[in-house]
Amino acid sequence: MKNKTEKTEEKISKATIARMPLYLHFLQEENSKGSQYISSTVIAQNIAVSSVLVRKDLALVSSEPGRPKLGFGVSRLIVDIEKFLGYDNISDAIIVGAGGLGRAFLGYEGFKNNGLNVVAAFDVNERLVGSLVAGKPVLHMDELAAFVKARRILIGIVTVPKGVAQEVVNKLVEAGVRAIWNFAPAPLRVPKDIVIKTEDLAASLAMLAGKLYNTGER
Repeated sequence: MKNKTEKTEEKISKATIARMPLYLHFLQEENSKGSQYISSTVIAQNIAVSSVLVRKDLALVSSEPGRPKLGFGVSRLIVDIEKFLGYDNISDAIIVGAGGLGRAFLGYEGFKNNGLNVVAAFDVNERLVGSLVAGKPVLHMDELAAFVKARRILIGIVTVPKGVAQEVVNKLVEAGVRAIWNFAPAPLRVPKDIVIKTEDLAASLAMLAGKLYNTGER
């Protein structure tokens, strides 16, 4: 028999999950202003979705229903969303590819606010191996498997050229990584039990340029 959590997870769509960080960011801003309660209507106006959709989304994760004429408790709702997203349980992650993007990620402290702690990067460039970026080591790829196993790393971030991306992903999977955040411009193959999310920066740029073109700002 499935427990309540399992049943809830089955009901939550990818679109709903994608909206949760937007809700969280807005609620954190309101919390910093001292807001104690907030209505679904106010949230909807700031997230640009319908208030009905907001109520449906939050009902799936909120431990306390909204109060009539008051709305949801801001601090409680923040805790509930962070718990749902796993932000209350920081996970260690590694980066493969210590180029410009990889080094930027090593120095980005904002990941910790989202439950991610990048602890090291891996590369084959001898000029980079052995260096520190934001106090975090750049290690040789030969050390990846042992490091992943010793630290029980489950998340890998890939920022390498597309020509070596599949090889890197294979090594991550073999080492024991279970989730991969890919920034390499290449379609990658992984086993069915591995979670992978690819960010297509070229497609995002094309969409941005297209919208700018259509507004006549060119």
